[in-house]
Amino acid sequence: MSKKYELNKKDMIKIGKGAMITLLAALFTYLAQIIPGIDFGTYSPTVTALLGIFINTARKYFVDIRGD
Repeated sequence: MSKKYELNKKDMIKIGKGAMITLLAALFTYLAQIIPGIDFGTYSPTVTALLGIFINTARKYFVDIRGD
């Protein structure tokens, strides 16, 4: 863990992983909306958040993260 007002390499890696999860969730939501017959409407932000949770859960389930 880094000191207050500082970021180390480990912090940056965690931030990067979180950003990738968020971007993947947004991409999946976008791709799902261009499929005919699927329209999330006002629920798009909720779907994006839920997809982010799903992606992170799948990553933790399928990837050995004991070294983190």
